[in-house]
Amino acid sequence: MGLTKDFFIFLSQNKALNSGAKRWGLKLGAQSVVAGTNIDEMIESVRELNRHGISATIDNLGEFVYEREEAIEARDQILNVIEAIHENKVDAHISLKPTQLGLDIDYGFCQDNLREIVAKAYEHHIFINFDMEDYGHLQPSFDLIDELSREYDNIGTVIQAYFYQSEENIKKYKDYRLRIVKGAYKEPENLAYQDKKDIDRNYIQLIEYHLLHGKFTSIATHDHHVISHVKNFVKKNNIPKDKFEFQMLYGFRKELQLQLAKEGYNFCTYVPFGTDWYGYFMRRLAERPQNLNLVLKQTFNKKTNTMIGIGAGAFLLGRLSKGKKQKKA
Repeated sequence: MGLTKDFFIFLSQNKALNSGAKRWGLKLGAQSVVAGTNIDEMIESVRELNRHGISATIDNLGEFVYEREEAIEARDQILNVIEAIHENKVDAHISLKPTQLGLDIDYGFCQDNLREIVAKAYEHHIFINFDMEDYGHLQPSFDLIDELSREYDNIGTVIQAYFYQSEENIKKYKDYRLRIVKGAYKEPENLAYQDKKDIDRNYIQLIEYHLLHGKFTSIATHDHHVISHVKNFVKKNNIPKDKFEFQMLYGFRKELQLQLAKEGYNFCTYVPFGTDWYGYFMRRLAERPQNLNLVLKQTFNKKTNTMIGIGAGAFLLGRLSKGKKQKKA
């Protein structure tokens, strides 16, 4: 996968940097790819997308929670987001991570939190997407989906193309609304493809299968080659546009997002918000190194003489955090 991906994944898992990022706010370019730190800022960002015919899936940032209080706080915040979507009548749904709701604390506790969220969303006809995380949380997340979908039908999930088992999973969950991604975590070679060509090949195969056999397909990519392939594939196979959508991350390839929406394709932007942005941001850079260039181009201009790059910025964040600790000592 290369040093760059490993480097950014390492940064995403660094607790000291995550903690420092919360204190120092949306620095180092993240302000261009995270839609604010609170619900009001996020809703205004979604409204702007809606004005251009683009829907949103909203992610209240946070994951790998190990305290019940944090999980309850995340649950309540997501419930508030659901109410905000309903009250403001914006075109949006929810993406969430089971670990943020307590999966690493207690399975039953997490399930109760998720049930409350899904039930509230069901009342307001709002879709809930379960984001998939690293392999260790994969099967428990699928188990939660299986159990909650017996009660509610407003649930979907994510299939990650780098896992060998993804072909099996996409067939099992073909009657669900699915977002298909390449994958953003570091996984061992006995579980996941390591070569980009293998991942890309599997990604296309998964997309094609679900377009032909599935309920609804969310194609999450910034790659214009993949987008062109999908356009040709759906035309050749007479797949209607209401059976799929393209998805991209907030702040990335804005012109292409607008172009696809203008062409009449369903388009959905993944809109993250909140203070716990650092891990998300680093994994976006790990997923696709080109994202670093996109962020730098969008964040800095000719008048900016202090551009230090994301990697150097992470180092600076660490130094700032260390400095704070030394002063306290």
